[in-house]
Amino acid sequence: MASKGQLTGMRGVFLVAAELSKRGFIVSPTSRSALGADILTTDQSCCKTFSVQVKTNAKNASFWLIGAKAQTAVSRTHIYVLVNLRDNAAKGDSVDYYVVPSKDLAKLGYHDGNWPNIQRKDIVKYKDNWSPFGSTAEHL
Repeated sequence: MASKGQLTGMRGVFLVAAELSKRGFIVSPTSRSALGADILTTDQSCCKTFSVQVKTNAKNASFWLIGAKAQTAVSRTHIYVLVNLRDNAAKGDSVDYYVVPSKDLAKLGYHDGNWPNIQRKDIVKYKDNWSPFGSTAEHL
């Protein structure tokens, strides 16, 4: 039986996969045991490929826990999508996406000498910014 945390993580992966598909990408979630990539994606001409690591919070949290591997798993084609699920039955579900290139995330993970967490206040500029994957027009 899947834990609540595992289900939250799976929900985040599939929401990101849906967003990338909506933007014209071919998307394939990896097996849950794949280290460092939850999604592999490519444009429709298979010329641009990306690995995507998804981290999901199920409440309005101020940070995401990121593994120490993020310090060294840096590539121009490896992208983190930090997902915040804010369920509110009265107002409907709300999902925030922070799309952070791995090279940028590797620089952001230190706070008070501690790794590994990423603070929301440090990634505001990445909210709903899917540009690391290229312009939508390139893919449709």
